[in-house]
Amino acid sequence: MKHTFLGLAVLLLLSSLTSCVVLSPKKYKALLARQDSLNMGLSESQLKGNNLESTIKKLRKDTADLGQELSKLKAKYAEMDGNYTKLRNNSSSEISKLSGDLKAREQRLKEVEEVLRKRDAATNQLKEKLQSALLGFTQSGLSVDIKNGKVYVSLMDKLLFPSGSIIIDEKGKQALKELAKVLKQQPEINIAVEGHTDSQKIKNLGQIKDNWDLSVLRSTSVVRYLTEVEKVESVRMTATGKGEFQPLADNSNADSRSKNRRIEIVLSPKLDELYDLIKQ
Repeated sequence: MKHTFLGLAVLLLLSSLTSCVVLSPKKYKALLARQDSLNMGLSESQLKGNNLESTIKKLRKDTADLGQELSKLKAKYAEMDGNYTKLRNNSSSEISKLSGDLKAREQRLKEVEEVLRKRDAATNQLKEKLQSALLGFTQSGLSVDIKNGKVYVSLMDKLLFPSGSIIIDEKGKQALKELAKVLKQQPEINIAVEGHTDSQKIKNLGQIKDNWDLSVLRSTSVVRYLTEVEKVESVRMTATGKGEFQPLADNSNADSRSKNRRIEIVLSPKLDELYDLIKQ
């Protein structure tokens, strides 16, 4: 503004002087240059003023946006603070509940471990009883082993049956008789009788069509003898035939095939107590 007033004053002075004084060309050009400079300064000042107003508007908008964002953050903080207060108030009761659940689970685990310990002890005791009762038949192809918590009494077919037959011979009956004495003393034991054969094809055995037939019929012969003659409870018995499909050896020679022809009596303890614990 100061420059503007100065420019006007110069112009007035020039106009007054021109009426009475004639300026030299040099001075006149100087005055015109001064006027141009003042006009340029005025334009720059106006431009700067416009830029300043735009900057002020932008700063005001940014301030308003920041105010809204701050309000949102304050609301979010208030919500989180409320949730934290609720959590802190409930933490003691939740921890007590979780602690109680953990103790209950630990107690149940101890009970399951105790049942399994009893099962293993009973299984080992049963094995010892069977080995003692059937000691006289071990040289004839009888063995007693424990696998997966079960007792396996394996009898080679030559101990029980004549070749290709499903009728138990006298030596086989004696072995099953001694086995039945132990089984009747163990009512908590389930009994599965499995028939197994080698891979040789069946020839000239009448109604016996294949190894499936032979394995099933031999296992049912053993079950009938144990239940009907030795009076082992039928409800505890299961008869199955496995055919040639669970061999102990590779069937490549006569000795290997003889190991595969067998009856396996699988004895497993009833686990009702354990199942009840698991259901809980």
